[in-house]
Amino acid sequence: MKRLLQILTLGCLAVSIPVWAQDVRIDIKEFMFGPKDLTVALGTKVTWVNDDQIPHTVAETHKVFHSGALDTNDSFSYEFKTAGTYEYFCVLHPQMIGKITVTP
Repeated sequence: MKRLLQILTLGCLAVSIPVWAQDVRIDIKEFMFGPKDLTVALGTKVTWVNDDQIPHTVAETHKVFHSGALDTNDSFSYEFKTAGTYEYFCVLHPQMIGKITVTP
C-alpha cells in the first residue's frame, strides 16, 4: 500500500501544472513598445496603451490583429487564442517592433 501511494504521488507530480492566462499591458512610449518581447500563456489578453504625445498603431506582420491609430492614452487589446509567435510593428513608425510568444 505504501508503494502504491509513492507511485501515485510521483504520478501527480509528473502532471504539468497549467499556466493561467492573465491580462498584460504593453506601454507605447518614446517610439518603443515596452516590453519589446513578451511571453504569455494561451488565453492572455494583451493591451497596448499609447503613452506618447503622437499617434501609433499596433499591427501584426501577418495581419492577425491591427489597431487603428491610437492617440495619447488610447488603448488596443487582443486576446491570444492560438499558441505561436506574433511579431508586430507600428504602421506609422515601422522601426517600432515587438514580439509576443504565446505558450500552450
